[in-house]
Amino acid sequence: MKSSIILKRLTALAKENIVSFHVPGHKNGKAYRGYKDHIFNNALLALDVTEIPGTDNLHAPEDMIKKAQERAAKFFKADHTFFLINGTSTGNISALMAVANPNEKVIVPRDCHKSVMNGCILGGLIPVYINPKVSKEHNISMGIEAETVEKAILENKEVRAVVLTYPNYYGICSDIEAIAKVVHKYNKILIVDEAHGAHFNLSKELPIPAIEAGADIVIQSTHKTLPSFTQASMLHVKSERVNIDRLRFMLRMNQSSSPSYLLMSSLDEARAIVESEGRVLMNELLENINKFHEKISNIKGIKVLDKSLIGRYGIKDIDRTRIVLDMTDFGISGTSLEKLLRDEYGIQMEMSDIKHIVAVCTIGNDAKDFEKLLKALISIKKKREVRKIETIPLLASIPKMCIPPREAAFCNKRSIPFKQSSGKISGEYIIPYPPGIPIICPGEEITQEIIDYVELLKEKKINIIGMDDDHLENIKVIE
Repeated sequence: MKSSIILKRLTALAKENIVSFHVPGHKNGKAYRGYKDHIFNNALLALDVTEIPGTDNLHAPEDMIKKAQERAAKFFKADHTFFLINGTSTGNISALMAVANPNEKVIVPRDCHKSVMNGCILGGLIPVYINPKVSKEHNISMGIEAETVEKAILENKEVRAVVLTYPNYYGICSDIEAIAKVVHKYNKILIVDEAHGAHFNLSKELPIPAIEAGADIVIQSTHKTLPSFTQASMLHVKSERVNIDRLRFMLRMNQSSSPSYLLMSSLDEARAIVESEGRVLMNELLENINKFHEKISNIKGIKVLDKSLIGRYGIKDIDRTRIVLDMTDFGISGTSLEKLLRDEYGIQMEMSDIKHIVAVCTIGNDAKDFEKLLKALISIKKKREVRKIETIPLLASIPKMCIPPREAAFCNKRSIPFKQSSGKISGEYIIPYPPGIPIICPGEEITQEIIDYVELLKEKKINIIGMDDDHLENIKVIE
């Protein structure tokens, strides 16, 4: 395996057995000694250090962190790579604040991650929303078309950047190369939230990586589809349009001043693993997935989201490592199916919606995992009565923005009955989750259509987040 720079250095440092009068407070794990029931590994704790001689500094890297980031940049084909220890969210926020000034506009898909909206609030930016295509058959958001992006740019020529989610939660990929050409045609910056696509460069059978398709800034959740620790991500830059010094400043401001060396070492270790063995491991994974698809295709009534959708709904490609299943023909919703798999078969899916369950498959999965899932689905099918289940179409309209997000975040608010809020300006998010597309954001007008739709979601027991009142009997509106 290609050497892991950070882990190798931290391991050597731990062997020096230095007496610690610096943070962290557990003192290389000594604070846990004597507690027989603690489960933390002392060897691991010894690697949990801070900025001392020999460990470098994430916010001003000169040694091992700098080398590790450069190695990652080379592997992911970027000009610059930055390690993120506050997740992809902090990368999205920092990227937005690096490319646009307060009161400037950025084009944002309505189905973007909430961290993009948080970036607009923190940076004082004005989002110009665009809608992805929606499949009524599958009841999920699909791709963003290049024509949609170009229309938004022409109607808002002063925009500074375009944000794209690639792939979305269901593995659906827009034509990012075409979008990049449009964005650069008008000299704008393309930021890609590639949280679920860090693995794309491990096989030609997978969608093209955003950094190779022309994106200027790409943020990846290395912990989601590659083997780094939770919360450990990377931000890649491949562009002369991006002010690197300003980006560094925003990252220093938004990331912890006490970055975790365990998270950084896991990023470097993940890079080392996939650089050495990633393509072989990915080929094995894709073989297992192909076998699973072959077997599941022979089971009448179980629907699978597959590549037959390519060329429709703005879809350029679909990530084969994302398995999306629909058993509503057997009268079982996605949310019920997810619960059944966990409670009765010991299988935890990534997420579910009213129709689908979604499995995130990585090089950490083996053939036995897919065999267990297949057997469980067959078992569940045998127990179900064949009947249709009612689904709820997605609400496609985008509410009127009355107040910019940042201003809305700081306005005084009062709580009123939700059913009586038509015509008021929302002070909160209303987000059915998953898939996490906001029905309304702070600063937008609540309509009777929105109220009726949300009441329908509540009736169907769809999980809704973003409000102080979990039951959404009341909502905070701007005074």
